[in-house]
Amino acid sequence: MHSLPATSIGLGLRRSLIEALRSAPAGDFDFLECAPENWIGVGGRFGDALEALAARHPLVCHGLSLSLGGFAPLDETFLGRVRRFLDRHHVALYSEHLSYCADDGQLYDLLPIPFTDEAVHHVAARIRQAQDIVGRRIAVENVSYYAAPHQAMREIDFINAVLAEADCDLLLDVNNIYVNAINHRYDAHEFLSQLPGERVAYIHVAGHYDEADDLKVDTHGAPVKDAVWQLLRAAYERFGPRPTLLERDFNIPPYAELVAELDTIRATMHGLAPVVASAHAQARHVRG
Repeated sequence: MHSLPATSIGLGLRRSLIEALRSAPAGDFDFLECAPENWIGVGGRFGDALEALAARHPLVCHGLSLSLGGFAPLDETFLGRVRRFLDRHHVALYSEHLSYCADDGQLYDLLPIPFTDEAVHHVAARIRQAQDIVGRRIAVENVSYYAAPHQAMREIDFINAVLAEADCDLLLDVNNIYVNAINHRYDAHEFLSQLPGERVAYIHVAGHYDEADDLKVDTHGAPVKDAVWQLLRAAYERFGPRPTLLERDFNIPPYAELVAELDTIRATMHGLAPVVASAHAQARHVRG
């Protein structure tokens, strides 16, 4: 397992992008992210493509179905398969959502956890158990939500309490902060400033849908909005460069448009560290 350089820029491994990713010139992206559920046990041409891409590029894994906030026992058999997948592909980072997605069956959605002390203890214990089984730290992602089941504490206090009690890392999704800040009427930059920078393992940035001025929907199906780019810049200013992934799951545009957004991430990051940016630019020139 190898850690990612802080200035790494990544893209989601989607099957519709396989050929573009395999033929991409060096320097377009630095790592790929995949959901292990979608790739464990896959053979044929897609399995071969995964092997080829994993041999050329570092992988990170972002899970979809662990249901850390749920009450059904964690699926230890599945986590064992995840561990073997992570080990086989030397995966640097494994993340999951700070939510639940199962209740006596898969719900196929990421649902919010009550912001209570009881929920903190429950989720933290499950994260520690999952970390023990996969043999590495997990990064949990702050999720978007549209209705809160119960809020005995603020969202920021809930997240920080889980991180501390579970002793896990944070996958910081800046688009989710922006969406929640609009929908639930709080200041996104103030929220960002209260997160523990030492726990930020990597960052997600994505687009969303503007349903109304006061209602945003996290879709991963549109270009990143200006306000989210500004929040990403603020994250770099506060925490320094961190590996950053562009999420695009629907309405996937031509590959060149994704690369343009990756370049915007790189420019946003490196505008705060010109020496690093210059070195990276020279490295890309040499590779080209």
